[in-house]
Amino acid sequence: MKKYCLALDLKDDPELIEEYEFRHKNIWPEIKKSIIDSGITNMEIYRVDNRLFMIMDTVDAFDFEHKALLDAANPKVQEWEELMWKYQQPLPIAKPGEKWVLMDRIFQLT
Repeated sequence: MKKYCLALDLKDDPELIEEYEFRHKNIWPEIKKSIIDSGITNMEIYRVDNRLFMIMDTVDAFDFEHKALLDAANPKVQEWEELMWKYQQPLPIAKPGEKWVLMDRIFQLT
């Protein structure tokens, strides 16, 4: 199993943040299926202020490029991603078009 941690910002608007959280409590079934089908076995998203932190557990064969290809070919995922940009904004360090930025682990207790 692999673990990845990623970060992203939300637009600093309390109403949009509330709506974003509501949408994630009511995620579309097609989105959940696409996540699982890509090899992600668990996903958690945490928020502090307008900063998001995602933890993904994946199968060993998981590959971000393969997931991107699957997502690009899935109209429902594209619809979801377009909707999510209403709430999201890239981190200042993000590359053009990049949403979630992969984080580097700098400490592990065990």
